[in-house]
Amino acid sequence: MSDRPTVMFVCVHNAGRSQMAAGFLTALSDGQVEVRSSGSAPAEAINPVAVEAMAEIGIDISDQRPKILTPKAVEASDVVITMGCGDACPFFPGVRYEDWKLTDPAGQDIDTVRQVRDNIRDRVEALLTDLLPPKTRTP
Repeated sequence: MSDRPTVMFVCVHNAGRSQMAAGFLTALSDGQVEVRSSGSAPAEAINPVAVEAMAEIGIDISDQRPKILTPKAVEASDVVITMGCGDACPFFPGVRYEDWKLTDPAGQDIDTVRQVRDNIRDRVEALLTDLLPPKTRTP
C-alpha cells in the first residue's frame, strides 16, 4: 500500500459522478492522493455530457473507462465515497465511508451536469482539506 491516502469513488455506472470526482481529485491533489473509481454495474462508456462539462474547466476524463467495483479495491482504500450505489459497496473495518447525495448526470442536460460538477468540486476540495495537512509556508 502507498504512503499516500487512497480514495475510491463509487457510483452505479462509474460513468458520471464518480468519474468527475476522480478527475477533480486527481487534478487538485497534485499526486498526493491515490485516486480510484468504480461502479456496481459499470456502463459501457463515460457519459459524454460529463466529459464535456469537465473539459469546460480543463479536466480531461475522456480516456477513462467504467470499471467494476471489487471488494479488494474497497479494502485497499483509506476512504470510499459512495454516490448512489446503495448496499452494493462492501464494508471493511478501518475504511472511512462517506455517502455523497448527488443528482445522477445520466440523461441530464449540460446545465444540470454543470451543477453536479460544481457540487462535486466543492466536496472534493473539502475532502482534500481533510486528507492533506496544510502546506508548510516559509516566512
